[in-house]
Amino acid sequence: MSGTVIQVSAGRGGVPNTAIAEARLTDSGVAGDAWRYPFHGGRRRSILLVTAEGIEALIAEGFPLFPGALGENLTTRGLDRRAIRLGQHVRVGEAEIAITEIRMPCATLDVYGRGVQAAMYDVRVQNSDATSARWGLSGFYASVVRPGIVRPGDPAILLE
Repeated sequence: MSGTVIQVSAGRGGVPNTAIAEARLTDSGVAGDAWRYPFHGGRRRSILLVTAEGIEALIAEGFPLFPGALGENLTTRGLDRRAIRLGQHVRVGEAEIAITEIRMPCATLDVYGRGVQAAMYDVRVQNSDATSARWGLSGFYASVVRPGIVRPGDPAILLE
């Protein structure tokens, strides 16, 4: 399965993240990116990937979202969030990342409307049940396996 990186984002902590022209993915995440709370980062959670299709599904439910709104570093189009599994690797630009965990949404996202957390995450997702209709809507944390530069327009390839 392959798609495209449509936006690369970074921020000072909190949401939204802002689009940037390119990012250097390192073991500790996007160079220049920051987290408001330390539990968001670390090597296993150095990158947050969200699909544009997932954002669009949440927009259809009435939430005023856009690429970068959820605090993600990489927004992709063409990768089916329902097919992404923990442990899989994704080549993005020059870099390679490994999906480490599903992102548990926090109250920071409530700026986009009451109920946004429930719209993207349920007990089935919490239990790693990929058959949930909400699987992947909150995004996927990833670690950096191979550092490199990522730009909008780069391919995003799910490695089997």
